[in-house]
Amino acid sequence: MQPIRTLRSRTVVLGAANIDTDQIIPARFLTTTTRDGLGQHLFADWRYDADGPRHDFILNGVDARNCSILVAGRNFGCGSSREHAPWALLDYGFRAVISTEIADIFRSNALKNGLLPVVVDAATSQWLIEHPGAEVSIDLPASTLTLPTGAAISFVLEPFARNLLVNGIDELGFLIEHDAEITAFEHGRPQG
Repeated sequence: MQPIRTLRSRTVVLGAANIDTDQIIPARFLTTTTRDGLGQHLFADWRYDADGPRHDFILNGVDARNCSILVAGRNFGCGSSREHAPWALLDYGFRAVISTEIADIFRSNALKNGLLPVVVDAATSQWLIEHPGAEVSIDLPASTLTLPTGAAISFVLEPFARNLLVNGIDELGFLIEHDAEITAFEHGRPQG
């Protein structure tokens, strides 16, 4: 995983509420156990029709290229538990998702895979939705989102999850980093 300390990017806005994991990555693309290539199927039913890419869908436009922050409507990532959903977002190039509400299972899968879920208040979300393409910055160690207006909005992220993202490691990587301490503890315990 790539470490996340600060992100500065224009935003891509999908303001719809209740975007579920099947919309993020349709079930027909879940035949792989690797992450590579899933970005091309991100929002496939919205991005493509029988003739190919839909020119009216935001991810098919020039403005979406090189954007690493997705702004979504309320209850993003609801639906089935699908680790492929954060994989597809990451493979496309997103590093963070901002919403007023992010489904718990999606949030957990996102954090475990290096995608930053940022939950903001309704007013901040509305501003972001009304200003697609706004350049924002996220300071993960400080847990702040800064708008182009200069407003800095705090968001909550558990210290352990923040530590993993800042250091670019997952839970297994964290355990491996502490292997010597774990081994010393195990050897120091009474046997029997």
